[in-house]
Amino acid sequence: MIKSASDMRIVPQKLGEGDQIRVIAPSRSLKIIAEENIKHAVKALEALGLKVTFGKNVNEVDMMGSSSIASRVEDLHEAFADKNVKAILTVIGGFNSNQLLSYIDYDLIKKNPKIFCGFSDITALQNAIYHKSGLVTYSGPHFSTFAMKKGFEYSLDYFKNIFFHRSRIKVSASKQWADDAWFSDQDNRTFYDNDGYWTIHEGQAKGKIVGGSLSTFQLLQGTSYMPSLENSILFIEADAITEGNFDIVEFDRDLQSLIHQPNFDKVQGMLIGRFEKKFNIDLEKLKFIINTKRELKNIPIIANADFGHTNPIFTFPVGGLCEMSSSKGSVSIELFEE
Repeated sequence: MIKSASDMRIVPQKLGEGDQIRVIAPSRSLKIIAEENIKHAVKALEALGLKVTFGKNVNEVDMMGSSSIASRVEDLHEAFADKNVKAILTVIGGFNSNQLLSYIDYDLIKKNPKIFCGFSDITALQNAIYHKSGLVTYSGPHFSTFAMKKGFEYSLDYFKNIFFHRSRIKVSASKQWADDAWFSDQDNRTFYDNDGYWTIHEGQAKGKIVGGSLSTFQLLQGTSYMPSLENSILFIEADAITEGNFDIVEFDRDLQSLIHQPNFDKVQGMLIGRFEKKFNIDLEKLKFIINTKRELKNIPIIANADFGHTNPIFTFPVGGLCEMSSSKGSVSIELFEE
């Protein structure tokens, strides 16, 4: 049996005072971000003792709000090759980072391991890089997320913990959350009390973390970039596109498609990120969806976790490890990299 690169996990070094981070735009362009928000994000990162630099093509923009494949790959390769760069943050998500997969030099990444962080559309890159090179990548804040002025403390704490301090992190539920276009009006925001984790199925599990944005993760199905689901803890979340019932149906069939993948029977557990309000979904509706799928019957499943397209979010290592348990209303989730 031929082993994939991901069978040999590579964990990047932690960050320290004065380290340089590179901002690149493998999905949508920096050009779509308001100048005020760019300045605030830079200031927030500099407050952590980091030096912020940008890929030379980040402001290139086309009719899709993105840039050419060649420009995006060039910035990605230069960021990994530059010995002065210790971490790479993506500008924002989008819809087309999977265009880059067959152009990436995975050996270059393997020889120059460093932190690579973002979420949403970046899921395709994170899982492909982990699978092809063995490098643990991170689902967490984009560069643009650091422009958030309110309700960012939880996200920042978990970012600092995993990148500056600890290799093993216990994840607690946030106290409040928001579901808004915060970047368009930073002063008028609505926050909701968090009712904590939802237990769908009780149990205990340990495994490697794969996943992220469900609709993006499924773009890897049937390709050489899809990581094995064997002995995995699936982290999945969904992004609302429309109003009404359509998004629930889309989540259901995307999940079903994932269930049909090889080695799904070896998945150890599942953690589901918080749904946006547009989904109009609650614990009972989610239980209904999950319980229609016999393949999920015997694995622990916890939902309403702080990752996905609401705020705040915790940072988790794709290719890292997770221990999860839920019993009698008590939930424990721990992340570690080695």
